[in-house]
Amino acid sequence: MKHVSANDRTPAPVNAEGAVDVSKARLITEEEGSPTVAMRLFEVGPGGNTPYHAHDWEHVVYVLEGKGRLTSESGEAEFSAGDALLTSPDEEHNFTNTGETRLRFLCVVPLRGDA
Repeated sequence: MKHVSANDRTPAPVNAEGAVDVSKARLITEEEGSPTVAMRLFEVGPGGNTPYHAHDWEHVVYVLEGKGRLTSESGEAEFSAGDALLTSPDEEHNFTNTGETRLRFLCVVPLRGDA
């Protein structure tokens, strides 16, 4: 068993091209002994967004705080705290904070997607 507190993980800025006011804390990864998936905590400032991108793995997302919009090839979906989201492999997508406060969400991906 492994126990991790998000309070003990300092979010690092996401410096990918197209990212605006985004940080990420790695909560559970291979380093903690996870054999297949990584769980990360993302924070996006008001008006910020993740880059519009695609990759060959899915994102499983649970929104903890705030509200936003998921934009993908399939269209747009508004979301808020308590919502769960899935982006499919190879689907271009991004997350935008549409609220007045920070957006916080958990994102679970295969270990190969934890860059």
